[in-house]
Parts: sequence; structure tokens; C-alpha cells
Amino acid sequence: MAFSILTILIAVLLIIIGTSYFKIHPFLALLFATLILAFFNGFNPSQIITIITSGFGKIIQNIGLLILFGTIIGASMEKSNATKSIASGIIKSLNKLPLPFAVSFIGYLVSIPVFCDAAFVILSQLNKTLSKKTKTPLIGLTVALSTGLFAPHVLVPPTPGPLAAAANLKLDNIFLLIIVGAFIAFILVLAGALYANYLATKSKYEESIEIKDDIKIKQEKLPRFFQSILPILIPILLMCFGSLIYNFNIPNELRDVFSFITSPTIAIFIGMLLSFYLIKESFVKSVYSSISLGIKQAAPIILITAMGGALGAVIEQMHIENYINNLTISSSLGIIFPFLIAAFLKTAQGSSTISIITTSSIIFPLLPAMGLDTEMGKVWVIMSIGVGSMTISHANDSYFWVVSQMGNIDVKKAYKTHTIGTLIQGVFGLFLVIIFYNIWRII
Repeated sequence: MAFSILTILIAVLLIIIGTSYFKIHPFLALLFATLILAFFNGFNPSQIITIITSGFGKIIQNIGLLILFGTIIGASMEKSNATKSIASGIIKSLNKLPLPFAVSFIGYLVSIPVFCDAAFVILSQLNKTLSKKTKTPLIGLTVALSTGLFAPHVLVPPTPGPLAAAANLKLDNIFLLIIVGAFIAFILVLAGALYANYLATKSKYEESIEIKDDIKIKQEKLPRFFQSILPILIPILLMCFGSLIYNFNIPNELRDVFSFITSPTIAIFIGMLLSFYLIKESFVKSVYSSISLGIKQAAPIILITAMGGALGAVIEQMHIENYINNLTISSSLGIIFPFLIAAFLKTAQGSSTISIITTSSIIFPLLPAMGLDTEMGKVWVIMSIGVGSMTISHANDSYFWVVSQMGNIDVKKAYKTHTIGTLIQGVFGLFLVIIFYNIWRII
């Protein structure tokens, strides 16, 4: 059995080396690692095909449409300027707060439906405008935005990483994941804001920031704040209602209808339709463009996630949980273990999403041995994986370069600010997960 554990570690190293050093596409890296793992552990060829296709297909079935609808929502909100409307509304409402905190909160909301890379590109010019208007050092606002976007990206559905982890760990209660993820992410965003505010107070304002005149937000061209947030809010409310529906005594026919509407797939589909409503100009063309962009963004994530599921299926068939049990892993160590794997993968190969997918695939067979095979236990595992996947963002991470280039900061400064910010969030996130997990165990 020790040999099986060793082969899993080798498979992980192959994924890291393949994606980071040889620049192999993550899908192929995961496929090769899965095949090698299966052959080394004595599976026959026909058995390997069955296990891989089954694991691959189950993930597509469970999460394919969720990720697709979520990415289309993000694309539509970009097209309609809904993200800028949310940003503008938050700034108006939180004008008494220090500016880095307001910017972090913008990131917190906008990153839930929109990829953090794309969201940073969209909002970076807003950041520069705010910096110039308020004479606030741009470095503080840049880190506030980067950390504000990062935490929800790895912790709160419908972003792909948490959804993929939920599928790999066979978590049914997506709403529970949203609530816990949003809570942990909010605290981490505050931590990032505190660090960003410190940078803003210790840095000097530079007048040489380039801002185009046409970047300034014109309120009249933006959708209303309430309309803009509906594609995010309505799916969450529907899933919330879905989790409570069985507490009410209603006819079975009506219960079936409500169960259908409040299921995560249909709830996010409704959010997608609402995001189309925000588009006012060139409606048919813009909707077509949003769907096309959403498909383009979703396809690689779905395929990578599904192949992660295939890897997990192979590991599951190795039945290593008994060996793990014999190691007498304590519950407290158990919740740290996913963090360590995710942090190692993230730091080594750069992608948070790949780190989440791979780690959740590895961890799933170990859940019973760790005492984490309940719905709430799985949520805490996803939180641990999520905060691990934040640790740390550096030169092998595309997000690092988006932040440094769009934020007008050189690489050395990006390491001292953005990278340190993600390290603070990751380590503090682990601290939070351990505390809240142990409170949950006591209760």
C-alpha cells in the first residue's frame, strides 16, 4: 500500500512538472498522470478505460452545465457593464470607508460570477481613476482589488474551482458551500483590505498614472445597481429556498416544481437569463457573443475538471483509505492535509483552479479515513483546499502578470505586495478554517 501512496505522489509531481516546466496543457498532464497511475497499480487495460470514462462522464454530468451557465453570466455582465455598475454602486454606498476597503468589497462581489483575471482587467481602469481623484497611491488600490477578487474566486460558487471541488467530493448541498465560502471569503477580503490599506498609507502617490478620458464611468450608461446584481442574487436565493423546501408541508406536485426551479443547475440558468436582460444594445448579437465567450471560457475548465474526476476515480479504486486509517491521522491534521497539497500544487504550477481540481480528486477517497465524509465535512475540505490554492500567486500564475501589468507595478514590487497579500490570505485562511472547523466539531 505504501507503493500506491508513492505512485500518487509521482502522479502529482508529473502534473506539476508537465504543466509548469514543459508547458503541457493541464488536460493532457492529468490524462497522462491518470494512465501512469492506473498502469503502475496493476489495473488491466479494459478496466482502466472503464474507470477513466466513468469518472470523466460523472463530472460532466454533475457540473458541466453549472460551469457553462456561470461563465456565460460573467460574460454577459461584462458586455452590459453590470460589473462597473456594481463597482460604482458600492463606492457610492461605502464612501465613508477607507478607499482600499471599498475597492476590496467591489472585488468580493464582482469575482463571484466573473473570473478574477477578467474582472481585474475590467476594473483596473476604475482603480486608476479613483487613485487620481483621491490622490491615493495606486499600489494600495491594486492590492485591494487583487486580493478582493482572489478570495471569492477560490471559495464561492459559481466560480469553477469550488464547483469542481464539490463535484469531485460528491457534495450535494451547493447552497451550504456558497454560504460558508462567502463567509470565509469575506473575512479574507477584509484581511486583504487591511494589508492594502497599510500599503496605501506607507506609499507615495505618483502623479504619472495614465488614465484615458473615456475611462470615467458615466452613470447614465450603466444598468442600475439592483438590476446588475440580480443575476448573482436570484440563483443564491433560489438555492436557499431549495434547501428549506422540505421543511414545509406542501403537495408533492408543487414540491417537484419547486425542487426543479431551485436546483443549482436551473437556478444558475435563471441567473443567466437575467444577465441577458441587462444587455440593452445590439441584444441578439451581444447575447450570441456572451454565449460564445462563455463556451470558450467554460470548455477547458469542464474538460480539466472532468479529467480530474477521472484521476479521482482511479485513486478511489486503489482503496488506500484503510492504509490512511492505520496512520491514525487526527481530525485536526486531516483538515490541514488538503491545504498542504493545494498550496504545494498552486505554488508549483500556478493555477488555482487546477490546484483545486487535482487536490479534491486526490482527497475524495481519503474522506472517510479523515472523518470528513459528511456534507459539512466536505464543505470544510473545500474551504481548506480553496485557501491552499491561494498560497501563493507568483510568476508562474497568469493572475500575477495581469495584476502587475494592469496595475502598473514592476515585477519586484508585485512580489513584495500582491504575492505577499495572497500569502497572508492563504495562511490566515487556514487559521480560520481550523478554528471554525473545530467549533463545528464541538457543536
